[in-house]
Amino acid sequence: MTAEILSIPRTGLHEQAAHRLRQMLVENRIAPGAKLNERELCEVLKVSRTPLREAIKMLAAEGLVELLPNRGAIAVSLSEEDVLHTFEVMAGLEALSGELAAQRVTDEEIADIRATHYEMMAAYTRGDLSNYYRLNARIHRAINAAAKNPVLTVTYNQVNTRLQALRFRSNQDGAKWKRAVHEHEKMVEALAARDAPAMRQILLTHLQNKRDVVVEQLRAGTATRVSGALR
Repeated sequence: MTAEILSIPRTGLHEQAAHRLRQMLVENRIAPGAKLNERELCEVLKVSRTPLREAIKMLAAEGLVELLPNRGAIAVSLSEEDVLHTFEVMAGLEALSGELAAQRVTDEEIADIRATHYEMMAAYTRGDLSNYYRLNARIHRAINAAAKNPVLTVTYNQVNTRLQALRFRSNQDGAKWKRAVHEHEKMVEALAARDAPAMRQILLTHLQNKRDVVVEQLRAGTATRVSGALR
């Protein structure tokens, strides 16, 4: 487990440790189901055990980490059933965000989302998955913010946290990544046109496609493990 991470200032130590650790989990630098090695993480994050444990508690509350009695913390690993149920809810939240955003978005918000989209496209052209995902997530959060419904935003953030690592991995297939980029282009167009029904449908389809890719990857991983066990 490695990560190029700078030393963290003492101010807000556990929050910043949580941010770095969250990034490692999302980008699968810590595999689902893996135990979090506190000694190793302290060295990587340049923090003592107290802020690290506070960071781990934060991520456990978000659903990225599971705390097990007498076993410490492990990176959450979702079953196929968990994934289907979570994407079912997330698709509805994304669709509602898109519909409301198209009705309530400001010109300034559209300009910011469009600018982020261009940055994301540049990352896609470079094949820079890490920055692509960061900008992609920013666009989805911006659309949700443009819906201007704080209850929706709180719920959205809670559910989305469970899926971040899986959404990151879903772009590792070239053809499917290209399709996701095309869907984002359609999002920006529909938002700029303030077409609420179109935004709802695009985001619903986008999340359903993500779900299908993730389930396919989970099944492929399960098949590989079973095949290896039978050899």
